[in-house]
Amino acid sequence: MASFVLPHALHGRGTHKVIAVHGWFADRSAFDPVLPDLDRDAFQYALVDLRGYGEAKATAGEYTTGEGAADVLALADRLGWDRFSLIGHSMGGSVIQRVLAAAPHRVRRLVGISPVPASGLPLPPEQWELFADAAHTPDNRRIILDLTTGGKRPAAWLDRMVRRSLECSDPKAFRAWLDSWATEGFAAEVEGSAVPALAVTGTLDPALNAELARQTWLQWYANSELVELPSAGHYAMDETPLELIRAVEDFLRADGDGDRPHA
Repeated sequence: MASFVLPHALHGRGTHKVIAVHGWFADRSAFDPVLPDLDRDAFQYALVDLRGYGEAKATAGEYTTGEGAADVLALADRLGWDRFSLIGHSMGGSVIQRVLAAAPHRVRRLVGISPVPASGLPLPPEQWELFADAAHTPDNRRIILDLTTGGKRPAAWLDRMVRRSLECSDPKAFRAWLDSWATEGFAAEVEGSAVPALAVTGTLDPALNAELARQTWLQWYANSELVELPSAGHYAMDETPLELIRAVEDFLRADGDGDRPHA
């Protein structure tokens, strides 16, 4: 399947260019909670919709992380961004690592928010059934959301997140993406990379947590860092937006562009 230009929205006017990729349960609206407080002078963010999501909900594709990476690179070409940093949430964390594998010379900095590791994420049979059936079963999506946020979030929030997920994703694509991010491993293609890489995890996330990041992300990337957010689960954008922004933008700013003193 040939790459195409991902639907996207630009935020900010800074010289440090950043492409942000959403996770399995949402389109680019996943980043809405952090938008008001981003540093738009230092950075310019491109938030994308992967195939099967948002404005690309009806777009045909293979729905794989490799295809997603090719689409991200096609967007960077269209925008005229030779070098850029990458942010990826969950499944999007796998996509951005694929971008790094394909074009390491173009990546300034890499940020995974509860990222799926490049080794994939093998699931026990009962969990696989829960996740696989979530494509057509809203209750499964709600259970997954509750489990991955420590069972501590309000019922109304869980319901809203399920509604958004159903509205913004195509069921066939949703199911196909699972096969890719959960089962495809490519760690050998990124291991030893010197690109600075930050993993941000939430203490309340039982699976894509700090311990997994230490076993994967911090082992593969020579210049890697880990920030654990004590009050967050899997959805730090919703749960702890200000803490997330501070961790991510401090890391991106360390590249040298847009340095500014902190109060």
